[in-house]
Amino acid sequence: MGRVFAKDNEGVLPILSYLTHILITGLLLIALAACRSQSTASRTDLQSKSTAAPTYTPVTINNCGVTQTYQKPPERAVTLSQAATEVMLALGLDKRMVGTAFQENEILPEYRTTYAQIPVLAKSYPSQEVLLSVEPDFIYGTYLGAFDKKIAGSRQELLNVGIHSYLSLTHCEQEQFRPQVATVEDVYSEIRDLGRIFGVEDRAQKLVASLKEQLKQTHLKLGKVDAPKRIFWYNSGGNPPVTATCCGIPNEMIKLAGGHNIFQDLKGRRSFGTVNWEDVVVRNPDVIVLIEADWSSAQQKRKLLETNPAYSKLTAVQKERFIILDSSYTMPGIRNVAGVRQLAQALYPDRFKQ
Repeated sequence: MGRVFAKDNEGVLPILSYLTHILITGLLLIALAACRSQSTASRTDLQSKSTAAPTYTPVTINNCGVTQTYQKPPERAVTLSQAATEVMLALGLDKRMVGTAFQENEILPEYRTTYAQIPVLAKSYPSQEVLLSVEPDFIYGTYLGAFDKKIAGSRQELLNVGIHSYLSLTHCEQEQFRPQVATVEDVYSEIRDLGRIFGVEDRAQKLVASLKEQLKQTHLKLGKVDAPKRIFWYNSGGNPPVTATCCGIPNEMIKLAGGHNIFQDLKGRRSFGTVNWEDVVVRNPDVIVLIEADWSSAQQKRKLLETNPAYSKLTAVQKERFIILDSSYTMPGIRNVAGVRQLAQALYPDRFKQ
């Protein structure tokens, strides 16, 4: 090395100076990059803190006599009715869902994209084995049948193994926990409960406010109805037929749409009940609402009415005063308000032309 430098002493100092300059510059660049990285990390941390979801406050819900405390929002929810599914989707909770079942009609257009990402466990109810295979931590049903021992099992049994659940009030296991007469306020209460359970109370409040405004607009169009049209709500069945009784959401929808349920005198804190065709003939409704469902089509029911000698003499049948309504509009959920408008428009079309 000494002999190499001895041959060109004049070049040694410039080379050392140049190398020193490169070394110092490199160290400065590394230090600057580290500072920038630390600054960026600090900003990211601040942003993360500012946009983080609020801390979840434990929530205790008494639903149909079953008291449950949620220490955190459910992360693996399964819905066992279309009404329950659409409430979840309307609250933007599709990412918290690992399964759904029991679709009665087409999902609302605005939710079809997100619905398509959720596994469908069964066309109606899944077996208990299929249901538990997705490891749910929350099961939400509209009908009491969802918690049959062959499907989800009793809600208390589910809670005993750490699975929370929710059931619509109009279908509580014990009649004493059902509302004496169901109203849209019960639907709003259900939506608020789901908002609290999943920590999205603001979304729930906005959804309820939107539904209330829609109903208000319908009533502004409808105005006062002095002589409500008398309605036979033909839900399903041949002999005997199943109809809307005094105390469920269908009866509430008829009333809000300016109608009168000819079987609203049937008591018992239930949504539906069986009646005799003889009583239908005697009460002779002005209009017949035909419920459309996979398990009982409106076309089948209309055919029965038109081909039976006794039923075909009904005023509504003679004048072809039928209203077809999808069954998904009749269960407690986000469709009820839209269903009221459909009924009101069909009953009093002139009032909605303005």
